[in-house]
Order: sequence, then structure tokens, then C-alpha cells
Amino acid sequence: MARRWRDLTAHWPVLSYYERFEAAVALVLTVLIGVIILVALYRLTVTVFAGLLVGALDPLDHRVFQAVFGDIMTLLIALEFNHTLQYVALRRQGIIQTKVVLLIALLALARKFIILDLKETTPGQLLGLAAVTLVIAVSYWLLRERDDRLPPA
Repeated sequence: MARRWRDLTAHWPVLSYYERFEAAVALVLTVLIGVIILVALYRLTVTVFAGLLVGALDPLDHRVFQAVFGDIMTLLIALEFNHTLQYVALRRQGIIQTKVVLLIALLALARKFIILDLKETTPGQLLGLAAVTLVIAVSYWLLRERDDRLPPA
């Protein structure tokens, strides 16, 4: 991270005003999301350990399992989003890559499937989630295929 920060400060004078603005906004968002991640991690850790020690948290109960792994997936999504913002802030890439957005969307859908209560979900909702997942997965695959065919830069 220190090397990336040095790279940004070295390139700062040659950046346009808008590029500086974009980098500053991405840095602020990175810090804010980092704080959110730390708070969420703390709350998850306290909930899991306190629940296990007191005996109120039964990891074999599917609702508890869904809730805990839903929270873990939320943290993973936030980490991936934060990682992506760092690339923008530190000028590794000009804009957020579409493939990364699609991967984050797939992670969010995977989280949704993990926390989904099948007893309360209608077939139409399940079909809709499956269709959205398929479309995003195919879009990601097509973008990856295109990038694999492009000559290396």
C-alpha cells in the first residue's frame, strides 16, 4: 500500500483536476468502506463468540448458519468492492472494470442464495434470481472470452 501511495503522489502533478477529484473520492470511499468493514467484522466476531460461549448460537441450526455465512459474504463483498476502489484511487485503472462489477454482483447473488428462505420464496422469485444470475454469469464469461482474445498490452 505504501508503494501505491508513493506512486499516486508521484503522478499527482500530471493528473487533470478531474482525475485528482476521482482519486480523492475513491480514497475517501476506500477509508469509509474500510471503517464499515472493521465495524462489521467486530460485530460478527462478537456475535459468533458470545453466542458460542453462552450457547445461544447453535451453528447446526440452518437459520444461524445462513445468518452467519450471509454476514461473512457481506464482508467479502465489501472487501472486494474496497479492493476495486483502491485501483481507481491509486490510478491502476481509470475506471472500475465491468468484469469486477459483475463479479461483485455474482458474490451478492451467492449471498442472496445462501440467506434465502425457501419456505417463504415463491417460484417466480427463485426463477427471477436464477435468471439474473445466469445473465450476469454469461456476461462475465463473454467479457472474459473477449479479454482472453485481445493481444497482451
